[in-house]
Amino acid sequence: MNQEKKQVSVLFMLFSILFCVCLIAANLLETKQISVLDISLTGGLIVFPVSYIINDCVCEVWGYRKARLLIWTGFAMNFFFVTMGALCDWIPGAPYWHNEAGFHAIFGLAPRIAVASFVAFLAGSFANAYVMSKMKIHDQGRHFSSRAVWSTVVGESCDSLLFFPLALGGVVPTEELPKLMIWQVVLKTLYEVIALPVTIRVVKFMKKHEGEDVYDDNIDYNVLKIFNV
Repeated sequence: MNQEKKQVSVLFMLFSILFCVCLIAANLLETKQISVLDISLTGGLIVFPVSYIINDCVCEVWGYRKARLLIWTGFAMNFFFVTMGALCDWIPGAPYWHNEAGFHAIFGLAPRIAVASFVAFLAGSFANAYVMSKMKIHDQGRHFSSRAVWSTVVGESCDSLLFFPLALGGVVPTEELPKLMIWQVVLKTLYEVIALPVTIRVVKFMKKHEGEDVYDDNIDYNVLKIFNV
């Protein structure tokens, strides 16, 4: 593989930055349980689906290998942020500072949420990228909307089935967990459907701008081959 193919574009870099910001923001927002129309949800619903939309766009334009790099980059940046937050929470506050309880409420729970998020995020994101990649080959590039939605259903299902028991077991009543998981999958998928008109236009622009429309023929889907781009 030549050197040019090993490089990434400015547009890919910008998408990667947005992807990392969404993951970090989602970890913090997940510490709050919210209620919308009597449905119990977590605050992460506001931003986390955007990461799946970005995953879809990257996989559709640049292929699974670039999506794999994106996913591991997001994992690393999220891990760094949560580690620094936990360290700051552990260091005693100044005598004149009186926001210890509030800070701990966010970052004291964040490490547990982060561990659950790391496991669920990797499983869900790679499932999402794999389905996108395989469906694109099967459909010969047609039906982007269908694979965007179905990859989200698969990815978000994997994510929710792992995340909620690991992150909120013992915090949220047991009878609420199944409802949380189901509603998260349904609403995140609905989020994807509502955003589809914008996503389709973004993908078309990216393909034209980048001159890329990768098909993952005969590639290695090993998630550990991070730098094989």
